[in-house]
Amino acid sequence: MQDILINWSPQETRVGVVENGAVQELHVERTLERGLVGNIYAGRVARVLPGMQSAFIDIGLERAAFLHVADVHVAGSPRAEHGPGAAPPPPIERLVFEGQTLTVQVIKDPIGTKGARLSTQISIAGRLLVFLPQDDHIGISQKIGSHELREQLRTRMNLLAGKPADETAPYNGGGFILRTNAEDATDDELGDDIAYLRKTWGLIRERSFKTPPGELLHQDLSLVERVLRDLASDNTQSIRIDSRMQFDQLVAFGNEFTPTSVSKLVHYKGERPIFDLYNIDDEIARALARRVDLKSGGYLIIDQTEALTTVDVNTGGYVGARNFDDTIFKTNLEATQAIARQLRLRNLGGIIIIDFIDMAREDHQNAVLAELRKQLARDRTKITVSGFTQLGLVEMTRKRTRESLAHMLCEACPICSGKGQVKTARSVCYDILREILREARQFNPKEFRVIASATVVEMLLDEESQHLAGLSDFIGKPISLQAEATGSPEAYDIVLM
Repeated sequence: MQDILINWSPQETRVGVVENGAVQELHVERTLERGLVGNIYAGRVARVLPGMQSAFIDIGLERAAFLHVADVHVAGSPRAEHGPGAAPPPPIERLVFEGQTLTVQVIKDPIGTKGARLSTQISIAGRLLVFLPQDDHIGISQKIGSHELREQLRTRMNLLAGKPADETAPYNGGGFILRTNAEDATDDELGDDIAYLRKTWGLIRERSFKTPPGELLHQDLSLVERVLRDLASDNTQSIRIDSRMQFDQLVAFGNEFTPTSVSKLVHYKGERPIFDLYNIDDEIARALARRVDLKSGGYLIIDQTEALTTVDVNTGGYVGARNFDDTIFKTNLEATQAIARQLRLRNLGGIIIIDFIDMAREDHQNAVLAELRKQLARDRTKITVSGFTQLGLVEMTRKRTRESLAHMLCEACPICSGKGQVKTARSVCYDILREILREARQFNPKEFRVIASATVVEMLLDEESQHLAGLSDFIGKPISLQAEATGSPEAYDIVLM
């Protein structure tokens, strides 16, 4: 069973998903970092630019937003036909005019001096589906299984959406794209999503008739609301939230859009912070560390890079089994559960390489791979696992859904620039000695003054004093030292006096 804890504050919302007493997922949203993508506005055409086949649209922001002709929905032209090789759209001046009111959606946030980029082709994301209110097409993600499976899903969706079998019959129920995570969804789950999306679009349409240009018609759901739409399921036992105001708003939202989840909502009134119930803050700190300790004494090392994430499994101090093969096997089995949990907790996506401890027996390899797949089956994100490679590595991919926890909460260290290591004091001393020799060949000062960190200066005065004195004799100039608090132990300066 699953419990969801929501810690709300005006600046930040944090959500912890707890299963069997352990935190499995963390979600964080910061008020000042919420983008505009997905927001729908009542816009007014401020200026049409035929030369650029674009228009500037006033949506009430500091800078006018930008609408290109390729992003203008043309009635009777399915968006599937807007791809490469399709007939070009009519010129922008025939589609929009100055002063016109348009319902527009942000598809790219404003960056620097550029305004937001807009589209009049509206799409609304649900839990399992994307709704295209101006289309009548039923699309299925290409990442879903075989052609036969996609056609089966399309047939189911046509029935659930109420689309007539006769393609010439009238239908205005909108188009849908089945998302990858809907591959195993039941008819009830898909039906609930269809009802939610149509209701959302109905409210947007209603507001568009009453709202003046420059006003927001629909904002993409906040993290608190997405808990009900995306995270709550039949396995959810309770959804506890520590804000009375947000609890009331969530009950109202749930009654309107996800009535089956409302009974699970609980306003948490305890004196202890809600995240202390399961030590979630400690889990967040551990989820940002490289090393993850296993109960047996083994451990994982997780390294996240731009290209991929690597997970290295080590036995550590575990000697509990009868022989070395059993020790390795049991450590690898235990690691599968920890790896599956860490991928969800840290929200690691893309290519993931797991280096299990080498196993001599093939049945051990098969058992570890089967256990890994079993543990990963709980993940709501799409995962593909390959078998062991010739090098004994397991390759897998996990769909990127949002920024990883580390990218959201951390930034590269300004001292080491994200390398994770800095030069030793001795290495910096030798850099300084080489730099003094280089400058002595170009300049003729009275003295060289070295300004460096206290650790480096101390080493130059102590262990490296003989080399410093020898260099001073060789160049025929005195070398003085000055210790200063520097931002980095690698930083130094050489002043010509």
